[in-house]
Amino acid sequence: MALLHSSSAPALPKQTGRNVGRQNQSMVLLLLLVGLILAGLGGRLAYLQLVEGDRNRQLAETNRIRLIPKHPERGKIVDRKGRILAGSRLSHSVYLQPLAQKKVDWPKTLQRLSHILNIPVQDIERRLQQEGYSFPYMVRIARGISPQKVTALEEYRSELAGVEVDAEAVRDYPNGDLGAHVIGYTGELSDQELQRHQGEGYRLGDVIGQMGIEAAFEKQLRGEWGGQQVEVDGAGDVLKILGEKETHAGKDVTVTLDLDLQKAAEAALGDREGAIVALDPHTGAILTMVSRPGFDPNLFTTRMSDETWKQLQSQDHPFLNRALQSYPPASTFKIVTTTAALESGKFSPDTVLNTYPSLKVGGIDFGEWNHAGFGPQGFVGALTWSSDTFFYQIGMGMGEKPLIEWTHRYGFGQKTGVELAAEESPGLVPDAAWKQKEVKQEWFVGDTVNMTIGQGYVEASPLQVAAMFAIAANGGYRVKPHLLKDNESAQNWREPLNLNPDTIRILREGLRGVISTGTGQALNVSSLPPVAGKSGTAEDLGQGSHTWFGAFAPYDKPEIVVVAMGEFSGGSGGSVTAPMVRQVLEAYFKSNPSEKSVGKR
Repeated sequence: MALLHSSSAPALPKQTGRNVGRQNQSMVLLLLLVGLILAGLGGRLAYLQLVEGDRNRQLAETNRIRLIPKHPERGKIVDRKGRILAGSRLSHSVYLQPLAQKKVDWPKTLQRLSHILNIPVQDIERRLQQEGYSFPYMVRIARGISPQKVTALEEYRSELAGVEVDAEAVRDYPNGDLGAHVIGYTGELSDQELQRHQGEGYRLGDVIGQMGIEAAFEKQLRGEWGGQQVEVDGAGDVLKILGEKETHAGKDVTVTLDLDLQKAAEAALGDREGAIVALDPHTGAILTMVSRPGFDPNLFTTRMSDETWKQLQSQDHPFLNRALQSYPPASTFKIVTTTAALESGKFSPDTVLNTYPSLKVGGIDFGEWNHAGFGPQGFVGALTWSSDTFFYQIGMGMGEKPLIEWTHRYGFGQKTGVELAAEESPGLVPDAAWKQKEVKQEWFVGDTVNMTIGQGYVEASPLQVAAMFAIAANGGYRVKPHLLKDNESAQNWREPLNLNPDTIRILREGLRGVISTGTGQALNVSSLPPVAGKSGTAEDLGQGSHTWFGAFAPYDKPEIVVVAMGEFSGGSGGSVTAPMVRQVLEAYFKSNPSEKSVGKR
């Protein structure tokens, strides 16, 4: 059988070298193209992972998880009876989430935010730059904003990516400017303050006590931060709380101040520039501390306008606590002069000296305040009538050394130990070395004479003068003024000066005479128990005199010391500041009646 050959299968074309070359060339080009694409993708992937990996991971996490810091509520400041002097109220603050946008996208958002909040855009931008655009926490840029601004922020929410509004507690002073200097105020940390407190747990946007009790007890009042880790949706709304660190509110601080007495002292001083201090003569507990001019600490709980700040600054140093600043103590200082003379042994308790219209010392006339003299006087009479020429002679007789020594022992020339040490002046006790250094002159007898009546170079604060009166009131103990209320016994707050009983007797009888027959008869009233006190008028050439009055009551068993000082008030202590002291004492004994004392003349 013959084999048949099929003719239907086509013959394959014979490949030439040219065709093979073209095919290989196409494959190489294709491989090169794929290689370039893969290299580009790999490079981009490497860049995203190695260069921007941390940021992208944070961005991805931030799209879903956010950290919301919670500021702790600041501890309350309450008076000795538990009444609130500084507390908190609910308000709203504005935060930025730096990772929510790229750096290049923030300027447009900040412009809109600046317009709504009325805050310069550079201020917001600086705050954001300080923490950095990769900062994982929210950054507070405004606090205490109004409900109207909260509404505006909500209306423009679509244009404000990374902007959050949160409710938080802000400081509140329910009594306004009452006790502003002693209570103090809080404010946001400045850049310099943040550096100074580095390592103490403070963060940008934190508030801190700026003066007064707020600053003195900052550690107790501040509390501890907390926060929430939350999951959010694409619109930024919280879906659930993933974790929470509890905030710890600051501790409440109970102080020795009496709110009612503070109100009475503020009313007594009125709009005059000056200070009033009241304290317990046995323990040094400060019952009231007033300084004028004042300010409302609530102004610092929100961003203050330039207009408000200028208005504050137009006053005469409104943030200066005059109760802690030093002035010539004038004739109140005769308490120290009497003590120095008797304790030095240079003069006996029975000393009697004639007084004169004036005395010439070193070629200078030192006058008597009444320009006539008071005839022969002992220590009691000289204190009663505040005779200058009597004490001039005492100073010349004992010399400057006992006077300077006892001025130091009474606590002048050094801080009292009150918790407001950062604001307190130590005053000045001049001596020969000081005068040579500061004035380039030797010490003259005239310097001693001037010092005996609390003038010349000697200076003391109203708080120091109050502590001086307490020594006469409590029988010779130097007390440490303080604001923290506790249950410690009086011995922990005072030390004995070991005064001779005759010294105490003469001081008390002389100070009582001031009220009964002398320059302080404005306090010799039936609404008060028997009072002892002393006036003072310190001349200041060209600006008017500083006026003083200090008193304690009841005379037989003192419970309170009050000192008032009028800065450049003119007039005399008996006419200007004695009525202020009377008002404070009347308020005290109205709230603390005593059958053994009130009404007895």
